[in-house]
Parts: sequence; C-alpha cells; structure tokens
Amino acid sequence: MIKKLACTGVGAALLAGLVFGTDAYSYISTTASRVSDNVKNSVPVEFELDRARKMIQDLTPEIRRNMHLIAKEEVEVEKLQSRVGDLEEKLTSSKADIIRLKNDLDSGSTYFTYAGHEYSRNAVQTDLAGRFERFKTQDATRVKLESILRAREQGLEAARAKLDGMLTARRQLEVDVENLEARQKMVEVAQTSSKFAFDDSHLSKTKRLVDEIRTRIDVAERMVDVDGELAGEIQLDEQVDTDISNEVASYFGLEIELDEEELAEVDTKAAEKLTKRIELSQLN
Repeated sequence: MIKKLACTGVGAALLAGLVFGTDAYSYISTTASRVSDNVKNSVPVEFELDRARKMIQDLTPEIRRNMHLIAKEEVEVEKLQSRVGDLEEKLTSSKADIIRLKNDLDSGSTYFTYAGHEYSRNAVQTDLAGRFERFKTQDATRVKLESILRAREQGLEAARAKLDGMLTARRQLEVDVENLEARQKMVEVAQTSSKFAFDDSHLSKTKRLVDEIRTRIDVAERMVDVDGELAGEIQLDEQVDTDISNEVASYFGLEIELDEEELAEVDTKAAEKLTKRIELSQLN
C-alpha cells in the first residue's frame, strides 16, 4: 500500500513537472497552502478553543519540571553559599594566626610558647610558612567558589524570571481563551437571533396596497359627488333673488328698511316655505 502511494506521488510530481515545467513547485506549494487554509477554516471554532485549552494544560508538566529544576538549584546554591561562608570564617581565623606568628617572629625571640609548649624560632618559621601556603590556596579556592556562586545565583534568578514569565503567560492565555469563548457565544446568540428576524418587506407591501385602495375609494367618492352635480336634481323651491343691500346689512348687523310690499312678499314666501316643510314631514 505504501509503495502504491509513493509511486502515485512520484507520478503526480512528474506529471506536474511535465505540465507546468519549472513553475511546478510554485503551483504545488500554492495548492497545498490553499488546501491547508481551507481545512483550517472548516474546523469549528469550538474545537479550536478546546484544542487551545488542551495546549494550555500541556504547559503544566513543563512548568512543574522547571519548578523542580529551580528548587534543586536553590538547594545547591544554598549549599555553596554555606561552603563559601565556612571558608571565609576559616580564612579569617587563619589570617589572624598567621599575623600573630609573624609578629612573634618579628619580636626577635629565639623560643616561643604556645598552649604550654615551647617552640624554637625555626619551628615557628616552618609552621608559619605552611600556614601561609595553605591560606593562599584556600583564599584562591574562596575566590573561585564566590565566582561560581555568583554565576549560579544569576542563573537561578534568570530561571525564576523565566518561570514567572511562563506562569504569567499561561494565566493570560487562560483569560484570552475565556474571552474568546464569551465572544463566540455572543456570535452564536446573534446568529440564532438573526434566524428569527422578521422580514418587513411583505408588511411594507401590504401597507402600500391598503394606501392605494384608500386612495382609489377617495377618488371614487369624489367622482360620485361630481356625477350627482352633473346629473342635476329637481329644484323644489323657487330661486329667490337676493338683494345685495340686504346681505350686506345682515352681515354687518345693520337695520334693514323694507316697504310694505317687500314685507308682504317676505311674509308670503316664509309662509310657503313653512307649509312645504309641514307637508314633507307628514309624508315622511
């Protein structure tokens, strides 16, 4: 099976080389990049968030391993600090003894007494020379140990800073993932809400239709009134000629002076109108 796949891949590469020539690699790499992007974009966001959480959890073993290394180094540094401290105390005591022997020899005495024992000048000189050589060796050792101690202390501080950075980065990643998850939920809510959004286009069309119907009815009603006026109606009362003087006087509240004939005519017309109204009411 593997041989078949290998042969198929080689055959595809040769075919691409024949078709595209020297640009075959560019076509193949571009196609592979697009396929990779399409595959990544097709992965659900929820799955990617779960994968991010898993990767954050995978940081814990590495952080604990660094913590263990730092703890071990702290113990070693403390031991080295104790060793350097003991050596400094020993060198201080040795330096005091060396200076004491030197001062005794400088006094010019032939014999010297220490702790109840008497020593010759040569013996004291030999002891002083041995003490001084050991002091110089121990002092050189102290210098090297202090140099090593400083280097290890600096390395320990750098390791602590790196560990603090990892812890801070992990906490920030956890916050970022929580924030992204909240944003994703808001997107899901918005997408769900959009499914229930009302389409008001039909409502607008309905309102427009009702308005058109109302307009048509208004026009029809006006046309009925116009048709009635054009058709004409039977004039039930005789048209009375109005006197412009009387209209002006009535409008402005002026007294109207009428002669006897005009008064009689007005009374006759009023009586006729009253009679017609009574007849109409009896018919109804």
